[in-house]
Amino acid sequence: MKKIAIIGVTTSAGRELLNMLEENGFAADNIFAVETDSPLGTQISYGEDVDMDVYNLKDFDFASAEIAVFMTTPELTKHYVPRALAKGARVIDGTGAYALEAEVPLIICGLNDEQINDNAKVVALPSPQVTQILLPLKNVAAKNKIKRMVINTYMAVSLYGKEAMDELFNQTRKIFMNEPLVDDENIFHKQIAFNVLPQVGEFIGDETKYEWAMNVEIKKILDPNIKIHANCAFVPAFIGIGAFVNVECARAVDVDDVRNIMRETKGVVVFDKHVDCGYVSLNDAQSESDVYVSRLRQDVSVNNGFSFWCAADDLRAGTALNAYNILQLYLNRKN
Repeated sequence: MKKIAIIGVTTSAGRELLNMLEENGFAADNIFAVETDSPLGTQISYGEDVDMDVYNLKDFDFASAEIAVFMTTPELTKHYVPRALAKGARVIDGTGAYALEAEVPLIICGLNDEQINDNAKVVALPSPQVTQILLPLKNVAAKNKIKRMVINTYMAVSLYGKEAMDELFNQTRKIFMNEPLVDDENIFHKQIAFNVLPQVGEFIGDETKYEWAMNVEIKKILDPNIKIHANCAFVPAFIGIGAFVNVECARAVDVDDVRNIMRETKGVVVFDKHVDCGYVSLNDAQSESDVYVSRLRQDVSVNNGFSFWCAADDLRAGTALNAYNILQLYLNRKN
């Protein structure tokens, strides 16, 4: 059995990937749990009965692992990936550090994993919102050429990790206790509890980092000629991403045909009842591995358009599952 190193096991996404490996019967002996500045003797639970030793990233010998999955920060990933490659490990980047490099395949398993070959020593995962938007469109795009997309995402604070989730919790508690929030505005620099913030990432010109990245990632994966306008906002939810997506095609498209195509797409569940509560919310999608599609409609503002709502667990469906599926592809190789 090939050995796997998970770097960043205490991050939300790293922890979710460990959970997925345990759920699918991976033996703890075949996994190295690695974390930054991990003191000697640190352990992390693996299922209900196993505690795994956590290795310090600074001292970890990548020669002991055939595959290294990075779920830490982009900065640390950039620093340590060359060390992993020099020791012969293949790398899966779940941090976005290598996502936009031209020579690095940006992979959504089931959509473009044919790009993973022996020459691809590093593969990258796209942002979770890109994964959940493009999966439902996989077979639709194959039949109907997409010209333009307008995307509005509503993103839970888990995108920024545990510290952001703690900040939302502490702010919510303080508001109910009528206490000042000044000491709990470190991550968002504003009140996030009971609020919506139209900024996800730092500004790059008129766009924020995540709006810009969505544009580049979708073009890299699907089609460089697609025109994209993205808007990202944080909502006061702990886990999950919801997105309204408007799609304009090159020729006439029927929303009922789109609905049937999406229903046949692996990893996508269409729950689209045009009645009160006949849709999937962020809360409904938590801890689920599928992407849920609702509110499918013809977009009558353009000639050949449709729109839909999608919701998914950004940690599980948007990140950990994609990393797990890529791992499976590597593990099933003969060499």
